[in-house]
Amino acid sequence: MLKNNYYIGKIEAGCDEAGRGCLAGSVYAAAVILPDDYQNDLLNDSKQLTEKRRYQLREIIEHDAVAWAVGIVTPEEIDKINILNASILAMHRALDQLKVRPEAIIVDGNRFKPYREPITNNREPITIPYTTIVKGDGKYLSIAAASILAKTYRDDYMNKLAEEYPQYDWRSNKGYPTKKHREAIRQYGITPYHRKSYNLLGDGQLSFDF
Repeated sequence: MLKNNYYIGKIEAGCDEAGRGCLAGSVYAAAVILPDDYQNDLLNDSKQLTEKRRYQLREIIEHDAVAWAVGIVTPEEIDKINILNASILAMHRALDQLKVRPEAIIVDGNRFKPYREPITNNREPITIPYTTIVKGDGKYLSIAAASILAKTYRDDYMNKLAEEYPQYDWRSNKGYPTKKHREAIRQYGITPYHRKSYNLLGDGQLSFDF
């Protein structure tokens, strides 16, 4: 059973991202604040759930959460600042949009950067304490909830892009480096949504010459 809070007695936001390893598309992140005594035995790391269950849980999370938000960083931004910085920026953007200000943050993984809350009502913004938790999406409810929101909203986005570029099989691979995706890149070249700083063909070379 997943745990509720890491920081006892604080308003805590869980954060996670989706799409770091993809060759195409934006990276998405979500931030979720759940009620103090919240429990949902179905919540788990989004990768451990079926697609149907993820979308069912998204509705439940959005209904039950004290606050939730999704942040996005584009392929162009990823190419400029690298995927690690982009993933953290997407989490910061999600946190910026929360309608309830968290007093602490827990993040899936082992890398994050200090987050300063936005300036409101002429009050000096503070840096919110945070903790990174390896495999946190399988340990804490709010991180699991964030992983589900990030994953499902990114899947929606990739499904929409797949209508514009069906040859890359994004409806199935969601931009990840499958054999069919890379074969399509070889055959058709790249789209405006591909990450040009990535090894798109899997041959060890960056693909600026498409």
